[in-house]
Amino acid sequence: MAGYLFVHFIGEQKDGEQVYFSISKDGLNWNDLNDGKPVFFSHIGEKGVRDPFMVRDEVNKKFYLIATDLRIEAGKGWTAAQFEGSRDLIVWESEDLVNWSEERAVTVGVEGAGCVWAPESVYDKEKEAFFVFWASMVKLEGDKEAKQRIYAAYTKDFKEFTEPFVYFEAENHVIDSTIVEENGWYYRFTKDETTKTIRLDRSRELAGKAYERIPSEVLDNFFGLEGPECYQLPNGKWCMIADQFAAHKGYLPFICNDLASGVFEVAEPSDYCLGQTLKRHGGVIKLTDEEYERLCSGIKG
Repeated sequence: MAGYLFVHFIGEQKDGEQVYFSISKDGLNWNDLNDGKPVFFSHIGEKGVRDPFMVRDEVNKKFYLIATDLRIEAGKGWTAAQFEGSRDLIVWESEDLVNWSEERAVTVGVEGAGCVWAPESVYDKEKEAFFVFWASMVKLEGDKEAKQRIYAAYTKDFKEFTEPFVYFEAENHVIDSTIVEENGWYYRFTKDETTKTIRLDRSRELAGKAYERIPSEVLDNFFGLEGPECYQLPNGKWCMIADQFAAHKGYLPFICNDLASGVFEVAEPSDYCLGQTLKRHGGVIKLTDEEYERLCSGIKG
């Protein structure tokens, strides 16, 4: 792999809740494509998207981009977004990362869900399908009030999904999960919506519920984070980036040698550059040489 593509949105201003692209050779220093303007827009549903995430389909040789159907700039506010929001994912697909299909809406949220936030996906080799997960505000039997939980479903084409199920819940509200695999373990980073910190868990089974908590002095005590994403750097170290939403500072990299240790260090400001625009919750995918060059030439830098 020769580089990285970072898909993201930039904020609640006009056109901020659309899809933006940035690329990097080292995973730490990013260049904005398309002169820092949206690469494409959502014209359906809420007419805006947040939390875009891209996944590679090795079998069918294409890419899927999924996102939250939400536009806070429209003025409805966060209460409506949580309790009366869209139950759809917005989906695009492409064979070359430059030419994309029109967006489509797919309903995945359970009946009564107040929202479908921050969808992400991991390919499950055993099931030969994509494991897709997101956060929904739902009041279940026995609940005194609705709570944010992580739901999940399987799909092969991002058109038809299996019946969604509760994948992860905690004592507090949880949103914004991301998952990476290393040495037969699935590591899951999730935002604790009450403490506003990122918790780290791991399991041998992707869709199972037997995840064990990994204590992390840095992550457990760094408040005001959301939108975690994790990927491996060229030197073999892991980079977990998280959106400093509380301080309005965008993404911050945390570096780790071994995910099982839970030991992270906050990157020094001189070690990274996130480009000209403030980057909000998105996703990172590795690129080949050909894909990197195609993006550079196919989308204005």
